[in-house]
Amino acid sequence: TEVMRFASLGSGSAGNALLVEAGTTRLMLDCGFGIRDTTHRLSRLGLTPEDLAGILVTHEHDDHAGGVFKFAAKHRLRVWITHGTLRNASRYIPPSHDIPIEVIDSHTPFAVEGLELHPFPVPHDAHEPVQFVFHDGARKFGVLTDTGISTPHIEHMLNACDALALECNHDLDMLMNGPYAYSLKQRISGRLGHLDNATAARLLSALDNTRLQHLVALHLSEKNNSPALARDALAQALGCEKEWIGIANQESGFDWREIA
Repeated sequence: TEVMRFASLGSGSAGNALLVEAGTTRLMLDCGFGIRDTTHRLSRLGLTPEDLAGILVTHEHDDHAGGVFKFAAKHRLRVWITHGTLRNASRYIPPSHDIPIEVIDSHTPFAVEGLELHPFPVPHDAHEPVQFVFHDGARKFGVLTDTGISTPHIEHMLNACDALALECNHDLDMLMNGPYAYSLKQRISGRLGHLDNATAARLLSALDNTRLQHLVALHLSEKNNSPALARDALAQALGCEKEWIGIANQESGFDWREIA
Protein backbone atom coordinates (compact mmCIF):
# COMPACT_ATOMS: atom_id res chain seq x y z
CA THR A 1 0.00 0.00 0.00
CA GLU A 2 1.05 3.59 -0.52
CA VAL A 3 2.59 5.33 2.45
CA MET A 4 1.05 8.13 4.45
CA ARG A 5 3.34 10.70 6.00
CA PHE A 6 3.25 14.12 7.61
CA ALA A 7 5.62 16.98 8.39
CA SER A 8 5.56 20.55 9.70
CA LEU A 9 6.90 23.71 8.06
CA GLY A 10 6.92 25.44 11.44
CA SER A 11 4.71 25.54 14.51
CA GLY A 12 4.14 28.30 17.06
CA SER A 13 2.67 31.75 17.48
CA ALA A 14 4.80 33.19 14.65
CA GLY A 15 3.37 30.88 11.99
CA ASN A 16 2.00 27.38 11.37
CA ALA A 17 1.77 25.00 8.43
CA LEU A 18 1.49 21.21 8.40
CA LEU A 19 1.77 18.82 5.45
CA VAL A 20 -0.03 15.53 4.98
CA GLU A 21 0.72 13.17 2.10
CA ALA A 22 -1.05 9.97 1.06
CA GLY A 23 0.21 8.44 -2.16
CA THR A 24 0.37 11.35 -4.61
CA THR A 25 -2.05 13.57 -2.67
CA ARG A 26 -0.47 16.33 -0.60
CA LEU A 27 -2.35 18.89 1.43
CA MET A 28 -1.15 21.81 3.50
CA LEU A 29 -3.01 22.49 6.73
CA ASP A 30 -2.90 26.25 7.41
CA CYS A 31 -0.27 28.69 6.18
CA GLY A 32 0.92 31.42 8.52
CA PHE A 33 4.06 32.27 6.53
CA GLY A 34 4.74 34.58 3.59
CA ILE A 35 4.99 33.29 0.01
CA ARG A 36 8.80 33.14 -0.19
CA ASP A 37 9.15 31.72 3.30
CA THR A 38 6.54 29.03 2.64
CA THR A 39 8.22 28.04 -0.63
CA HIS A 40 11.59 27.85 1.13
CA ARG A 41 10.14 25.74 3.96
CA LEU A 42 8.49 23.40 1.43
CA SER A 43 11.80 22.96 -0.39
CA ARG A 44 13.46 21.80 2.85
CA LEU A 45 10.96 18.92 2.79
CA GLY A 46 11.64 18.21 -0.88
CA LEU A 47 8.45 19.79 -2.23
CA THR A 48 7.44 22.63 -4.52
CA PRO A 49 4.10 24.53 -4.38
CA GLU A 50 3.02 22.60 -7.51
CA ASP A 51 3.13 19.37 -5.49
CA LEU A 52 0.18 20.51 -3.35
CA ALA A 53 -3.47 19.64 -4.02
CA GLY A 54 -4.53 22.62 -1.90
CA ILE A 55 -4.74 24.20 1.54
CA LEU A 56 -7.06 23.44 4.45
CA VAL A 57 -7.71 26.29 6.90
CA THR A 58 -8.49 25.72 10.59
CA HIS A 59 -9.35 29.31 11.61
CA GLU A 60 -8.69 32.94 10.72
CA HIS A 61 -5.91 33.86 13.19
CA ASP A 62 -2.88 35.39 11.53
CA ASP A 63 -0.42 32.63 12.52
CA HIS A 64 -2.62 30.07 10.70
CA ALA A 65 -4.38 31.92 7.88
CA GLY A 66 -2.15 34.94 7.23
CA GLY A 67 -0.38 33.41 4.21
CA VAL A 68 -3.06 31.08 2.86
CA PHE A 69 -4.72 33.23 0.21
CA LYS A 70 -1.65 34.97 -1.20
CA PHE A 71 0.04 31.60 -1.58
CA ALA A 72 -3.09 30.02 -3.06
CA ALA A 73 -3.56 32.90 -5.50
CA LYS A 74 0.04 32.75 -6.70
CA HIS A 75 0.03 28.99 -7.23
CA ARG A 76 -3.66 28.52 -8.16
CA LEU A 77 -4.34 26.23 -5.22
CA ARG A 78 -7.74 25.20 -3.93
CA VAL A 79 -8.68 26.29 -0.38
CA TRP A 80 -11.07 24.44 1.98
CA ILE A 81 -12.50 26.62 4.74
CA THR A 82 -15.60 26.92 6.95
CA HIS A 83 -18.12 29.68 6.26
CA GLY A 84 -17.33 31.45 9.56
CA THR A 85 -13.58 31.37 8.95
CA LEU A 86 -13.97 32.62 5.37
CA ARG A 87 -16.16 35.50 6.49
CA ASN A 88 -13.57 36.56 9.04
CA ALA A 89 -10.50 36.03 6.86
CA SER A 90 -11.50 38.51 4.17
CA ARG A 91 -8.62 40.84 5.09
CA TYR A 92 -6.18 38.22 3.74
CA ILE A 93 -7.93 37.66 0.42
CA PRO A 94 -6.52 39.55 -2.58
CA PRO A 95 -9.25 41.84 -4.02
CA SER A 96 -9.36 40.35 -7.53
CA HIS A 97 -8.59 36.69 -7.18
CA ASP A 98 -9.54 33.43 -8.87
CA ILE A 99 -8.77 31.15 -5.95
CA PRO A 100 -11.04 28.10 -6.01
CA ILE A 101 -12.59 28.28 -2.52
CA GLU A 102 -14.57 25.33 -1.17
CA VAL A 103 -16.75 26.13 1.84
CA ILE A 104 -16.88 23.13 4.18
CA ASP A 105 -19.20 22.22 7.02
CA SER A 106 -17.50 21.70 10.38
CA HIS A 107 -19.07 18.24 10.84
CA THR A 108 -19.15 16.87 7.30
CA PRO A 109 -16.35 14.66 5.92
CA PHE A 110 -15.13 15.26 2.37
CA ALA A 111 -12.49 13.78 0.09
CA VAL A 112 -9.54 15.32 -1.74
CA GLU A 113 -8.11 12.79 -4.20
CA GLY A 114 -6.69 9.98 -2.05
CA LEU A 115 -7.39 11.60 1.30
CA GLU A 116 -10.58 11.65 3.33
CA LEU A 117 -10.90 14.67 5.63
CA HIS A 118 -12.97 14.69 8.79
CA PRO A 119 -13.29 18.22 10.19
CA PHE A 120 -14.48 18.74 13.76
CA PRO A 121 -15.32 21.94 15.66
CA VAL A 122 -13.14 23.09 18.57
CA PRO A 123 -13.61 25.68 21.35
CA HIS A 124 -11.33 28.59 20.40
CA ASP A 125 -11.73 32.37 20.21
CA ALA A 126 -12.35 32.37 16.46
CA HIS A 127 -15.47 32.19 14.25
CA GLU A 128 -16.20 28.53 13.39
CA PRO A 129 -12.75 27.03 13.97
CA VAL A 130 -12.15 23.38 13.05
CA GLN A 131 -9.39 20.81 13.32
CA PHE A 132 -8.97 17.71 11.15
CA VAL A 133 -8.55 13.97 11.07
CA PHE A 134 -6.96 12.57 7.88
CA HIS A 135 -7.79 9.07 6.56
CA ASP A 136 -6.21 7.28 3.60
CA GLY A 137 -8.45 4.23 3.88
CA ALA A 138 -6.04 2.31 6.13
CA ARG A 139 -4.49 4.92 8.41
CA LYS A 140 -5.75 7.73 10.56
CA PHE A 141 -3.83 10.90 11.44
CA GLY A 142 -5.33 13.37 13.92
CA VAL A 143 -4.40 17.03 14.39
CA LEU A 144 -5.51 19.20 17.30
CA THR A 145 -4.26 22.70 18.07
CA ASP A 146 -5.85 25.99 19.04
CA THR A 147 -8.43 24.67 21.45
CA GLY A 148 -8.91 25.81 25.02
CA ILE A 149 -10.36 22.58 26.34
CA SER A 150 -11.09 19.06 25.23
CA THR A 151 -14.65 17.92 24.52
CA PRO A 152 -16.24 14.48 24.22
CA HIS A 153 -16.56 15.06 20.46
CA ILE A 154 -12.85 15.92 20.14
CA GLU A 155 -11.97 12.73 22.03
CA HIS A 156 -14.31 10.71 19.84
CA MET A 157 -12.65 12.12 16.71
CA LEU A 158 -9.09 11.48 17.92
CA ASN A 159 -9.69 7.97 19.19
CA ALA A 160 -7.53 5.15 17.78
CA CYS A 161 -5.24 7.32 15.63
CA ASP A 162 -2.13 5.87 13.98
CA ALA A 163 -0.45 9.26 14.43
CA LEU A 164 -1.36 12.34 16.41
CA ALA A 165 -0.15 15.96 16.40
CA LEU A 166 -1.34 17.57 19.62
CA GLU A 167 -1.10 21.10 20.97
CA CYS A 168 1.02 21.64 24.08
CA ASN A 169 0.98 25.41 24.10
CA HIS A 170 1.99 26.27 27.66
CA ASP A 171 2.84 25.10 31.11
CA LEU A 172 0.20 26.73 33.32
CA ASP A 173 2.66 27.76 36.07
CA MET A 174 5.10 29.25 33.57
CA LEU A 175 2.27 31.17 31.90
CA MET A 176 0.85 32.53 35.17
CA ASN A 177 4.30 33.53 36.48
CA GLY A 178 5.51 34.73 33.08
CA PRO A 179 5.78 38.12 31.35
CA TYR A 180 2.36 38.28 29.66
CA ALA A 181 -0.31 40.81 30.63
CA TYR A 182 -3.03 39.44 32.91
CA SER A 183 -5.72 39.70 30.22
CA LEU A 184 -3.58 37.70 27.77
CA LYS A 185 -2.87 35.06 30.43
CA GLN A 186 -6.63 34.74 30.95
CA ARG A 187 -7.26 34.43 27.22
CA ILE A 188 -4.58 31.79 26.64
CA SER A 189 -5.56 29.66 29.65
CA GLY A 190 -9.31 30.12 29.15
CA ARG A 191 -11.90 27.81 27.61
CA LEU A 192 -11.39 29.39 24.20
CA GLY A 193 -7.60 29.61 24.40
CA HIS A 194 -4.86 27.02 24.04
CA LEU A 195 -4.18 23.61 25.57
CA ASP A 196 -1.62 23.49 28.35
CA ASN A 197 0.63 20.43 28.81
CA ALA A 198 -1.45 18.91 31.62
CA THR A 199 -4.75 19.28 29.73
CA ALA A 200 -3.19 17.80 26.58
CA ALA A 201 -1.91 14.88 28.66
CA ARG A 202 -5.36 14.31 30.20
CA LEU A 203 -6.93 14.34 26.75
CA LEU A 204 -4.32 11.86 25.54
CA SER A 205 -4.93 9.45 28.40
CA ALA A 206 -8.66 9.43 27.60
CA LEU A 207 -7.97 8.07 24.09
CA ASP A 208 -7.45 4.59 22.71
CA ASN A 209 -3.76 4.82 21.77
CA THR A 210 -3.16 1.17 20.89
CA ARG A 211 -2.42 2.02 17.24
CA LEU A 212 -0.33 5.14 17.91
CA GLN A 213 2.95 5.18 15.96
CA HIS A 214 3.75 8.88 16.26
CA LEU A 215 2.96 11.62 18.73
CA VAL A 216 4.21 15.15 18.10
CA ALA A 217 3.61 18.17 20.33
CA LEU A 218 2.62 21.33 18.41
CA HIS A 219 2.34 25.07 19.00
CA LEU A 220 4.72 25.31 21.99
CA SER A 221 4.99 28.81 23.40
CA GLU A 222 8.57 30.07 23.43
CA LYS A 223 8.00 32.06 26.63
CA ASN A 224 5.58 29.83 28.54
CA ASN A 225 6.72 26.29 27.84
CA SER A 226 9.72 24.07 27.19
CA PRO A 227 10.09 20.91 25.08
CA ALA A 228 11.15 19.02 28.23
CA LEU A 229 7.94 19.95 30.11
CA ALA A 230 5.72 19.03 27.15
CA ARG A 231 7.55 15.72 26.68
CA ASP A 232 7.29 14.89 30.38
CA ALA A 233 3.54 15.43 30.45
CA LEU A 234 2.77 13.44 27.29
CA ALA A 235 5.21 10.60 28.04
CA GLN A 236 3.67 10.19 31.46
CA ALA A 237 0.17 10.02 29.96
CA LEU A 238 1.24 7.40 27.41
CA GLY A 239 3.65 5.50 29.64
CA CYS A 240 6.39 5.77 27.01
CA GLU A 241 9.99 7.00 26.81
CA LYS A 242 10.28 10.80 26.76
CA GLU A 243 12.51 10.61 23.67
CA TRP A 244 9.66 8.97 21.76
CA ILE A 245 7.58 12.17 21.87
CA GLY A 246 8.28 14.49 18.94
CA ILE A 247 8.35 18.28 19.29
CA ALA A 248 7.51 20.71 16.51
CA ASN A 249 9.45 23.96 16.62
CA GLN A 250 8.86 27.39 15.17
CA GLU A 251 11.92 27.53 12.95
CA SER A 252 12.00 24.11 11.29
CA GLY A 253 8.77 22.38 12.31
CA PHE A 254 9.68 18.69 12.03
CA ASP A 255 10.76 16.39 9.23
CA TRP A 256 8.61 13.78 7.46
CA ARG A 257 7.23 11.03 9.68
CA GLU A 258 5.95 7.93 7.97
CA ILE A 259 2.82 6.11 9.16
CA ALA A 260 3.16 2.37 8.46
